[in-house]
Amino acid sequence: MPRDIPVGNGRLLINFDKSYNVRDIYWPHVGQELHTAGDVSHTGVWVDGKFAWLDAPEWQRTMAYVPETLVTEVTLTHPGLQLQLLFHDTVDFYRPLFLRHVQITNQAESAREVRLFFHYDWHICGDVDGNTVLYYPAAQALVAYKDRTYFLMGGQVGSGAQVQQGITSWSTGIKEFNGSEGTWRDAEDGVLSRNPIAQGSVDGTLELAVPSIAPHAISEVYHWLVAGEAMPDVTNLNTMVQTQGPALFLQRTQNYWHAWVNKEQQGFADLSPELVALYKQSLLILRTQIDYDGAIVAANDADMQRFFRDSYSYMWPRDGSLVATALSHAGYSEITRNFYEFCHSVITEGGYLLHKYNPDRSWGSSWHPWIDKNGVSQLPIQEDETALVIYSLWQHYDLFHDIEFVSSLYRDVVVAGANFLISYREPTTHLPAASYDLWEERRGILSYTTATVYAGLMAAANFSTLFGEESLAATYRQTAAEIKEAALRYLWDDTHGHFVRMINVAPDGTLQKDLVLDSSLCGLFQFGMFAPDDPHIEQTMQKLEQTLWAKTAVGGMARYENDNYYQVTQDLSQAQGNPWFICTLWLAQYRIAHSTTIDELHQALPLLRWVYDHALASGVMAEQVHPFTSEPLSVSPLTWSHAEYVMTVRWYLGHLERLEHSVQ
Repeated sequence: MPRDIPVGNGRLLINFDKSYNVRDIYWPHVGQELHTAGDVSHTGVWVDGKFAWLDAPEWQRTMAYVPETLVTEVTLTHPGLQLQLLFHDTVDFYRPLFLRHVQITNQAESAREVRLFFHYDWHICGDVDGNTVLYYPAAQALVAYKDRTYFLMGGQVGSGAQVQQGITSWSTGIKEFNGSEGTWRDAEDGVLSRNPIAQGSVDGTLELAVPSIAPHAISEVYHWLVAGEAMPDVTNLNTMVQTQGPALFLQRTQNYWHAWVNKEQQGFADLSPELVALYKQSLLILRTQIDYDGAIVAANDADMQRFFRDSYSYMWPRDGSLVATALSHAGYSEITRNFYEFCHSVITEGGYLLHKYNPDRSWGSSWHPWIDKNGVSQLPIQEDETALVIYSLWQHYDLFHDIEFVSSLYRDVVVAGANFLISYREPTTHLPAASYDLWEERRGILSYTTATVYAGLMAAANFSTLFGEESLAATYRQTAAEIKEAALRYLWDDTHGHFVRMINVAPDGTLQKDLVLDSSLCGLFQFGMFAPDDPHIEQTMQKLEQTLWAKTAVGGMARYENDNYYQVTQDLSQAQGNPWFICTLWLAQYRIAHSTTIDELHQALPLLRWVYDHALASGVMAEQVHPFTSEPLSVSPLTWSHAEYVMTVRWYLGHLERLEHSVQ
């Protein structure tokens, strides 16, 4: 199930699903150490002897953020219970504190007691066994722990002079063992058992009760979860929240994110307010997916583990490079520095980066083998991941002129990486040698990879000139020129009138062409190997749009012909595959880059609007959407989707400025 709202601070990440259940709790790394296994942690309410969980269908809910912040604004109304709940949830921008503020409106004509219940399904450190959850009387809170990971669950009722500190009641118990469902079932009669401790496969539920809410009056409840490595860590932070008041932490975090997303004072020209709002929210959502130690994580939707026995919670150097490039162009140099330092720490002695990495900089899981089907050694890489780091680092320098920083990476990342790109070439064609593709599906000499290697070498040449190594720069530029010439010779198919997705070179030197139309062919202009008005690019882009645009009411661009990943229809006349946000945005980037007038530039606006219309109400973008219903499919949010939206807006504004200057 896609995640509709994430909140986080680079260490603690909390994900809500579309029914407003807490699903994922990551700490202390974004994307690593998942403490809930993606299971539902329930929130419920009892009033007048009736009970409802917030994911019940009777609730009318709107789920969004306070504009330009990472503070949620979720409204739930239950006609049968005559209640309205307004939630503001956030993770403190600095401390490991998840805070929830609830305004309860009694819509009945009589005063009533209202009890809120907050449940947590623990799999601390990814393990269902050996967990402990207990009531800790000194803090009037629940505490769950395993090894050196502790969570304290506290709260208060009311605010100002009418505060009642501590939780009202609690339940601890066994779940997922001998048929036990968990303590959340204990809440459904409105009375918790107050069992003081449980060990093993456990969960916990706490209650915060408002004794009386007058007719049509509003009462407040705060609940918080704090994380730490030891009991004093969580109890001290709990005391700080109680002493200073949770409202302070909520307000300061709202102020911080508003200032963060508006750090660059800029105009947005003729973009509509809705598109600007999505741009800013995309920046904020991107920030939730980036670990403090530099990993830009692809996605953190734990439900993927149920289907694939693995997740997207890895740092792919390609995705990370493209996200870092978008953030650099948006003005966020500090975050991107951490990413490049990450790459510096993991690049191999051979000058290449591996498939993917965990947020703690260890190797991620991989399906790339180290030998081919004949038992011959091969590199288990996607070569574009090495090339794009060099390309992205040059973008960073070109924007910020951060000479001292890039000088520390020049020898180990730029020179070593570019030397690898030069050495890793197929001898017959002189194109980049075979590697795995960006979609994680096939191995060969790919047009997309070729374009990124060209861009990486040109970036390396720029760096070498900067540092006075002209001979090295000349070598990089010459190799890039040879690769471009080879791309025209071997990757262009004159018969079909478009670039091919991939070729393979047989042992006898003959070429096998993969003629499938693939959106990744956009890389041939995106990274500067060919101009957008090059006739080869124009013909290729025309065929891509004609073939891959969904012919349904939803529209949008598929990845490639007959894409079976989450495929929902075999009627290829309707949709060659599901529409992807990134592929639709690549088409928008082409329209922008190809435009020579403002009227032509405006042809990109409907595609930006398509993205806005198919994002969730919160602004979250999935990887892909259903071609008939527009329902999000696969992971959500996908970091790459938001990065491409940010980048496309930057392309649009930059090209508009150039066009306006050209007519003056």
